[in-house]
Amino acid sequence: MKAASTSPKSTSPHLSRVASPRVGGATTTRASWYGGGERLSRRTASGEVFHPDAMTAAHRSLPLGTRLLVSANGRSIMVRVNDRGPAASTGRSLDLSRGAARALGIIRAGTARVSYRVAGL
Repeated sequence: MKAASTSPKSTSPHLSRVASPRVGGATTTRASWYGGGERLSRRTASGEVFHPDAMTAAHRSLPLGTRLLVSANGRSIMVRVNDRGPAASTGRSLDLSRGAARALGIIRAGTARVSYRVAGL
């Protein structure tokens, strides 16, 4: 008789391995933005309705609710991770809402090199 496994199995593609954030350490990455109409009124991974002009972001592995200080173009803003993305194949690790991208001045370019650090959970 085969022994039963005691390890939990994930059947949802949205339950990915969650990173353990460290407050303070800076990360530099390429970021994009979303909210130009491709998902208006849809729910985020956190369950809330997506608001394109809110100061929010999507990250593949940071816990939902993590607050990030994001900097680009000499500007800094605080965003809250409330969604999952971008796709790993893009080479980016952060998607900003339209409002956050506007505040950082990256709307026209579409993507930009940004630095971010975990400011809190």
